[in-house]
This record gives sequence, C-alpha cells and structure tokens, in this order.
Amino acid sequence: MKPAIIIRSPGGVLLVAIVVVACSGRVAACGQAPRPAAAGQAGQEIQLPKPQTDGKMSVERAIATRRSVRQFAPGALTWAEIGQLAWAGQGITDAAGIKRAAPSAGALYPMELYIFTAEGVFHYLPKTHQATRVMTGDQRPALSAAALNQESIKQAPCVIVLAAVPERTRPKYKDRTPRYIAIEAGHIGENVLLEATALGLAGVPIGAFTDEKVGAVLGLKSGEEPIYILAIGHAGQ
Repeated sequence: MKPAIIIRSPGGVLLVAIVVVACSGRVAACGQAPRPAAAGQAGQEIQLPKPQTDGKMSVERAIATRRSVRQFAPGALTWAEIGQLAWAGQGITDAAGIKRAAPSAGALYPMELYIFTAEGVFHYLPKTHQATRVMTGDQRPALSAAALNQESIKQAPCVIVLAAVPERTRPKYKDRTPRYIAIEAGHIGENVLLEATALGLAGVPIGAFTDEKVGAVLGLKSGEEPIYILAIGHAGQ
C-alpha cells in the first residue's frame, strides 16, 4: 500500500507519496511497516490504505478473546492498522457510499472520530477513508491529564476519541437524542475493540474524563462533545 499525504495549498494540491513496506495477507502482518507520518503541518490529509474485509479471525473468536488491556508495549501502529480501526468504527460499508460500519439512529451519523498518535491528532473522514491532521505534536499527555491522568492513554500508540454532534440527531429524535448517541458510541467502541483483537492488538475503553478538558484538548467546536475514549496498541507486560 502507498498512503499519500495531501498538502493543500492556495495554488493547488501537492501529492507526496510515502512508500510503505509491502505485505500480504491480513493487515496485522504489516506490524513492522513504518511509523505513522512524521511531524507535519495541520491540514494534511493522509489517504489510508484500503480496509480489509476478509480477515482470518472469526467474529466469534474475536468476541471470545477480547480483553481490556491497560498496559501497552512501545512502538507505533502502521497506517494500515490505524485505518482498519477507524474503518471498523465509522467506515463506509456499502457501494452507495452512505452506510457505515456501526448502526446509527435514522442513519444520521452524529459521531466524529479523532485519532491521537505521537505525531499529532487526526480527524477521520469516512467518505474518503482519509485522516486529516488537525493538530501537530504528541497530545496524548494532555488527553491523559483531561482523563484523570490515566497512564494507558499516554502509553497507547493510538488513542481514539469519539465526539458527538447532537444537533444532527435532535431534530428527528428530540429528547431521545442522548440515549441514541450513547447507544451508537457503544456500537462503535465494540467494533473498534473487536477489530483490534482481530489485528492482534489490544485496547481498553475509557469513560472517565472531564468533558470540558477533553473538548479543550481537541479544540472541539460549540455543539460537539466528547463521548468515549479507546486506547489501542500492542499489549505490554
């Protein structure tokens, strides 16, 4: 696979290809591929490798072996792994380019998915299967501080934050909106954790954090609120 960083400029679009070690079979076989993109500027878009839909681990096996892990080994995930996790949570799964991996009340999709790595913070774009860098530098320590200083957030090479935009759901579902958003976050979280298991990774779901502080770390706009945190990586000792 050859993910590309797309740097948008006033004069046009410049494509810079990053060569990744080729691999075959399951995405997990790419464990030794290069680290995610080096430090760069906000606004970069990374075209993620095409998600795999023919994994060797059955759903039943993933359910049986999934466990919450709070200690992670050193080493970054590949963009293939990160892209697979993002796709499992919010990826497009139909030919029309509308339906997503997790069910959503009324197909209104109020959830946004953000990815924290050592290189920055990225916003996942389901329709194009891209990750847009929204922040540079390692923001995991700040996120950890906003989540009661939980060490797993600092250790995990990939931390996913789910944030909701309730106004996408509220016009149709009124006072049921908070419930439907919470249900949807649960669907997405379990998808991501089962995908992590299938990739030979481990993860832990985190709900203990200060909403305002996490929102400040992410720079969330008014009307967008953090719902769920998922720390993902290779299991440590």
